[in-house]
Amino acid sequence: MSEKLHSRFCTAPDGLNLHALVYGDDASATPIVCLPGLTRPARDFIILAGYLHAKTPRRIVSMDYRGRGGSDWDPEWRHYSLPVEYVDILAVLDQLGVTSAIFIGLSRGGLHAMSLASLRPELVKALVLNDVGPEINPQGLAHISSYVGRLPLLRNVHEAIEHFKRVMGDRFPAVPDEQWLFYAENSLNATPERLRLSYDPQLARMMENFDPTQPLPDLWPVFCELATPILALRGENSDILTAEAHARMAERNPRCQIHVVPGQGHAPLLLDAPTLERIASFIHEVDRAS
Repeated sequence: MSEKLHSRFCTAPDGLNLHALVYGDDASATPIVCLPGLTRPARDFIILAGYLHAKTPRRIVSMDYRGRGGSDWDPEWRHYSLPVEYVDILAVLDQLGVTSAIFIGLSRGGLHAMSLASLRPELVKALVLNDVGPEINPQGLAHISSYVGRLPLLRNVHEAIEHFKRVMGDRFPAVPDEQWLFYAENSLNATPERLRLSYDPQLARMMENFDPTQPLPDLWPVFCELATPILALRGENSDILTAEAHARMAERNPRCQIHVVPGQGHAPLLLDAPTLERIASFIHEVDRAS
């Protein structure tokens, strides 16, 4: 682990321990806050954090929601909800002294980032949304609900890589083996008996009653009113953010730029050089405009 990277533990309003990874401690540039996807850990952003910090030294915070990564599991699974996580995020930001930041949100993290930009605009200097937007394809959510909390018997990381390639490989043909290794190691924790999920399997219960035939909340009014610079990424093969919805994001909010990650689905891993550079370029634009 880089000497620039260290763990911090904060306390949720209900007393749970919440873990965050902090990269760097330079206070001269705007900090960056990374918010993961539904089942993803803070570790997903380590490569991106190192890349961005090398461009412009700054503090980069990546947090684990309750029940994920290094944060406590919640004995009440109903607390694995957007409203509870939103309050947790505010608590972590307060305890780390973050009063304004550039937010990078992956999937669920992007929903949180949009909420922050709408409800607490003073906190959000700019947004990077990774494969999420104001319109979500319900069939993509149905696909997610089919695998959350489920894992076959995997004894080592090589079996894990082959598993993820079988499950996801058709939508991620551009991902090389070293990136599959990074993804697999972040997704699982080793025990003497087997590899286990890096999150509480009870998260699956939040998806039990999902009905893809029912309409999802319309977030377009919120998105169109966002007054902060936005970079919206989309995986070329995404089943969550359609190409049509992605294009409309730039059409309906003039502050939104869009970028497509070739050969990846939901959600791009943020490990390939062109995507890292596109994010860095956007953040450089935001810094220059300050």
